[in-house]
Amino acid sequence: MTVHFVGAGPGAADLLTVRATRMLGAADVVLYPGSYLDPDVLSHVSPSATLVDTQDLDLDQIVSRLVEAHAVGHDVVRLASGDLSIYSALSEQTRRLDEAGVPWDVTPGVPAYAAAAALLGRELTVPLVAQSVVLTRTRARSTAMPSGESLAAFAATGATLVLHLAITRTRSLMEEIEGEYGADCPVAVVHRASQPDEVVLRGTVGTIADLVEGAGLRMAAVIPVGRALDPFSGGESYLYAPSRDRSTKR
Repeated sequence: MTVHFVGAGPGAADLLTVRATRMLGAADVVLYPGSYLDPDVLSHVSPSATLVDTQDLDLDQIVSRLVEAHAVGHDVVRLASGDLSIYSALSEQTRRLDEAGVPWDVTPGVPAYAAAAALLGRELTVPLVAQSVVLTRTRARSTAMPSGESLAAFAATGATLVLHLAITRTRSLMEEIEGEYGADCPVAVVHRASQPDEVVLRGTVGTIADLVEGAGLRMAAVIPVGRALDPFSGGESYLYAPSRDRSTKR
């Protein structure tokens, strides 16, 4: 039997991949993050499956449940909110599974930043404005950041920033990046994208903290920052330009 790590997407039950829904339907045991998941996602799970909410379990307890299920011949799905490629603790869990000799695989999901951009109706890379996106977080009650990955260093690039796990520090973070982006730079906060209680706030580096505090947001949000969020900014892609020579493929 195999442990399947599955990205549950941003929350909506119909934003899972076809593969993810198939795995959920076939699983004997499903571990899921109750704090971040719309309960409707679990409608894809077989009624006979065992459900384990991981929000009150530590890493060793979670892995123990995975190993135990594998040992008795059960297929296991370990759901993660968003996509497994960022902030999912995939490396810690799979390292322990490798040590225990338990096979595993990964099914990607829609990442929260992509769901946020969709709600905003904005491309995060706009010609002549920003061609890079920095997905990062800050340190509060969490693991230390590597020494070279300061927010100031990322802000200096002018790229579109998407801040994760940062909602409780919105004011101090905006103060930190204002010198690079300017107080009038567009900012959005997307809380629980695609879920019934989603909240979208639009402001600027200078105003967004007041909006966040007024809305009382404390978790489950991403914060895109950058001039690419301005619908009137930027140029047009050379790929589709009428002046481009299309006589040869390149």
